[in-house]
Amino acid sequence: MQKFKKSLAVLPLTISLLLAGCGKEQSVTTQTNIEPNQSSTYHSTQSNQQNVKEIADRVANWQIEQLGNLDYIPESHRAKSENAKFWIQAAFYIGLTRWTETTKNQSFLGFMEKVAEQENFELLMDRPFHADDHTIAQTYIWLAEQTKNKDAIKPTQAVFDMILDNKPNVGLEMLDETASGSGKVHLEGNCQLRWCWADALFMAPRAWFQMTNITGDSKYAEYADKEFWASADYLFSDKYGLFFRDSRYFDMKSDNGEPVFWGRGNGWVFAAIPLIIDELPDDHPSKPRYIELYKKNAAGLIKLQTENGYWPASLLDPNKVKTPEVSGTGFITFGLAWGVNNGILTDENAKQAVRKGWSAITQAIEPSGRVNWVQHVGKSPDPVKKTDSQLYGVGAVLLAASEMIKWTD
Repeated sequence: MQKFKKSLAVLPLTISLLLAGCGKEQSVTTQTNIEPNQSSTYHSTQSNQQNVKEIADRVANWQIEQLGNLDYIPESHRAKSENAKFWIQAAFYIGLTRWTETTKNQSFLGFMEKVAEQENFELLMDRPFHADDHTIAQTYIWLAEQTKNKDAIKPTQAVFDMILDNKPNVGLEMLDETASGSGKVHLEGNCQLRWCWADALFMAPRAWFQMTNITGDSKYAEYADKEFWASADYLFSDKYGLFFRDSRYFDMKSDNGEPVFWGRGNGWVFAAIPLIIDELPDDHPSKPRYIELYKKNAAGLIKLQTENGYWPASLLDPNKVKTPEVSGTGFITFGLAWGVNNGILTDENAKQAVRKGWSAITQAIEPSGRVNWVQHVGKSPDPVKKTDSQLYGVGAVLLAASEMIKWTD
């Protein structure tokens, strides 16, 4: 993707300045019906672009303004949500970087640069092998590409080099008996020293490919490629075209007797694959393999979209959670729109799924820019309320917007 340089005319932004004067978030109602609004209407390519830009800018600005006021997030995950290095907020920045690069918004670029500087471009180090704690690296490396500040990659590079010198040799099975600790050092199982769960494929691999691109050293991409395929081959079901969240779900059944495939878990991976493909040179030996996996996953997902445009929290049991769920829908809509925009998906079913998905997303956005119907932190299909919102859900919406602003079908 074409990069852009930071304008010298941009004044330095501070977090406190951006958050100044921000009061409590706008209150929202809790009705479960979804009513259509004007933002889902398509009139022309130009009007669509203007519409998407207005929606996405409003969403991004709302979330930035709320960073000093996250009391709408359950207390159990509020402190982690307030930490820019933690995956919850870092997933928001992945969407914001993509939106910023697409629209060349210098204000958002300056904002993220200030956030990264405040964090000293560092990763969390309590779990140095854990994919979740590598998520913010994608933004650091992206900033280094945009601003030419190569010092921004040094802390991440040091961690990646340590991992390469101490490659974990654990298996990929999620064994509850190997779970350890709580809080900062919590591991669901020691397989999380590797990328043994679906979410991890969004959080970490792309950063390793980015590191190769910015340093020219192939060792990072080689490690990422090997580890990605070890996990993808392990977790992907060819029968359903979907990803199990981890090995504990291989034999799990939902209320209707069907396997449990988590909507956002699949959204994580389906969004990650295009992001990775965009980092690969055309002659990368694995690129066709990523594209083939992408197409299989797309085929599995397209047929599971509900009539109202959302993907269910439990993909094969839509009655398990009947309410909308925007984080999975946002990630999936991004992935499908990317495929259409890049000529990989050409059939009308894919295009219609994108249109319905984006319309559903826009109907979940408040006039203030707040994104509703986002399942809270978890690892399985859980109930969702209209008032549920989270930073990664906003990141998913911004990823989708970054493709919808290019939409011509």
